[in-house]
Amino acid sequence: MILDVEKPLIELEERIEELVKLNETEKVNLTDEIKALKKKATELKKEIYQNLTPWDRVLMARHPLRLTTMDYIETVFDDFFELHGDRYYKDDMALVGGLASLNGKTFMVMGHQKGKDTKENLKRNFGMVNPDGFRKAGRLMKLAEKFNQPVVTFIDTPGAYPGIEAEERGQYDAISKNIALMISLNVPILCVIIGEGGSGGALAIAAGDKVIMLENSVYSVISPEGCASILWRDASRASDAANSLGLTPEFLLKNGLIDEIVPEPLGGVHKDRDKIFKAVRKSILKNLSKLENLSVKELRDQRYQKYRKMGVFKENES
Repeated sequence: MILDVEKPLIELEERIEELVKLNETEKVNLTDEIKALKKKATELKKEIYQNLTPWDRVLMARHPLRLTTMDYIETVFDDFFELHGDRYYKDDMALVGGLASLNGKTFMVMGHQKGKDTKENLKRNFGMVNPDGFRKAGRLMKLAEKFNQPVVTFIDTPGAYPGIEAEERGQYDAISKNIALMISLNVPILCVIIGEGGSGGALAIAAGDKVIMLENSVYSVISPEGCASILWRDASRASDAANSLGLTPEFLLKNGLIDEIVPEPLGGVHKDRDKIFKAVRKSILKNLSKLENLSVKELRDQRYQKYRKMGVFKENES
């Protein structure tokens, strides 16, 4: 997938590749020209990726090569042991979770899991979780509390699955109970938004002590297409909706809805996997160090106040 803003860069990189081949095969020295174009490409890359629009960010968050929850769990952590099922109905493959270790400490890790191709996306329901998946997440959180293990969640979903069967099995109930559970949990909770943070499907595992967000991820009450359909009855105006939703990390950090932005490699996380894995690992350990010495009462009170203050505003006296 290529963004419209990326097309000039792609064309320039193709031109550089052509000149490199000519330089190697023909009796002509193009070294200076190649060097100049590479410098121009570097400058253009910075200009493009440092000035992405909100809609560009949405497209970056949905990039087919974007890293998934399992990519982070299997690389950032060690010895992952997956746990299955909600003990009520079934094992929802759109949400994965289990035990893992990092720096010798055991964590309970979980997150939305999208597929890397059509077959896997169908298996994972495109990362849209049924109530069974949220109940599985809640079960794992309670298990983490029982054994005093920190919880780390990875958020990447367009939203909770909106099907009739999901509603019949208590979708709203499963989401609301998870949010209430997370607010009252007696262990540290770190949430990392790695792609799309869509509506209640994201909130069900995102009520943490610290919410970390990757630079090209988004977090919103509704998808831009859904918002455009409601406001203008025209989903094609999704880019206009994205501009109004305040879904970018910078806006959310400024308004106290997230706690940290993790910079991505230019062009997205898939451009330098090792770099982003190291950055996420560093962020998790840094934020955990701020929480693990708090008493249970301090931890819960701080978390409660964090969410109690959200949405508070002052009216102008004039």
